[in-house]
Amino acid sequence: MSDSLIQIYVHALWTTKNREPFILPELKDPLCKHIQAELEKMNCQLIIINSMPNRIHCLFSICSTKSISFIIKQIKGSSSRYINLQYSLPNKLEWQIGYAAFSVSKLALNKVYEYIKFQHDSHGFKSMANK
Repeated sequence: MSDSLIQIYVHALWTTKNREPFILPELKDPLCKHIQAELEKMNCQLIIINSMPNRIHCLFSICSTKSISFIIKQIKGSSSRYINLQYSLPNKLEWQIGYAAFSVSKLALNKVYEYIKFQHDSHGFKSMANK
């Protein structure tokens, strides 16, 4: 095969520091759009992103040149920097040190997509999933 084909899908999630409910409705869209832009810069394709007040769920495909740890580190660092510089908030957005990342088979993409999309519903909040 002369060309490479990479189809690796990742469901990643990370939480705010001490699981503080920092992701308010007015921050959700700008934060999710910034994360999408960061993924695109790294040649990763966002499939869906959604947040709860204290965490982000993100399903994306990764490129062949970046590790999952590099991608998540870049997203977390740039997104907290962006929010803290762009918004005058009483407290700074900080993420927990760790994260979770799960491989997702192509056959399970729809199931994981629906799980992320309806996070708010399953936790008693109105669904506001972004694609």
